[in-house]
Amino acid sequence: MKIGLVGYQGSGKTILFEWLTGQAPDLSLSHSTQTAMATVPDERVASLREIYHPQKVTQAALEIVDTPGLSRKQEGNAARLALIREAGCLVQTVSAFDGSDPEADLNSFVEDLLLADLEVVTGRLERLHEALKKPRPNQAEQQAELQCLEPIQALLEDGNSLANANFSGEQEKFTRSFGLLTRKRRLGLINVGDDETDLKQYEKLSSNRAKVLAVPVGLERELAQMTENEAGEFREEMGLESFDHDGLVRTLMDLSGQMLFFTASEKEVRTWMIRQGATALEAAHSIHSDLARGFIRAETMSCEDLVRLGSEREVKAQNLIRQEPKNYVLQDGDILNIRFNV
Repeated sequence: MKIGLVGYQGSGKTILFEWLTGQAPDLSLSHSTQTAMATVPDERVASLREIYHPQKVTQAALEIVDTPGLSRKQEGNAARLALIREAGCLVQTVSAFDGSDPEADLNSFVEDLLLADLEVVTGRLERLHEALKKPRPNQAEQQAELQCLEPIQALLEDGNSLANANFSGEQEKFTRSFGLLTRKRRLGLINVGDDETDLKQYEKLSSNRAKVLAVPVGLERELAQMTENEAGEFREEMGLESFDHDGLVRTLMDLSGQMLFFTASEKEVRTWMIRQGATALEAAHSIHSDLARGFIRAETMSCEDLVRLGSEREVKAQNLIRQEPKNYVLQDGDILNIRFNV
């Protein structure tokens, strides 16, 4: 799952990229995208490790995508934003120092998203109008697409985000490939100075589509480069609280509509990321296509039950291992063993 980092030039977006992923940015890619992975932490992994003593532990990761800085004059922003249309959610980094206005930047960013979506929808409508001038076998479908897109264009031209728009099934179908930015969930990350003590004051800028958090990104990046003891001593000396890096990564996973399930054995304990509401068949396919092709059933237990009881034997004794069909809807923390025909 891709997480798109965006922000106006000088917002600290690339520093956030380094803090989240632990990978130094490549300056030669400052005018394009660069990606790195951020492991999704889960405290249940330690418990599973104690139970299975596996040879290997593998954890799911988010793909963090850093993008070129946006211009406050909006010049070229649509093209820069097009680079993250495949992202599951957007993280907008906003500076809150040197006289900047975080609220104004958050609002201006929404305008950038509107303009970028309007450019995509309008471009498609122009191509449809041109195509409909000549008789073609698929004109009925093109006419249907035109009728679906025109109301969306009107909303955007009136300055309305598509976040709360109720799309019909046909509108969902015709816009699926667009990656409409105003329909994505967002996190506004306010990059505050190292001496900022009241981080909660910025949370009032949250909206129904964009949660807002404040983090001294530069300071946290520097502390992450220290040893755990050195960072702890520095925080204690300066009276600083620790910002929850792992909690932020989990927040990004939740915002992108993902959750975790597990596979566990003495060979490997592994976390898998999958969309919320996914079925057992989708989970099987994410592990290996052969499992989905020959799917019989999913032997399922909850990680909570396993950790509480201490072993699979006890879980079985309590009749807490379930035999689920392919349309079973996964719950976060399910442990699956897929039974399949070769």
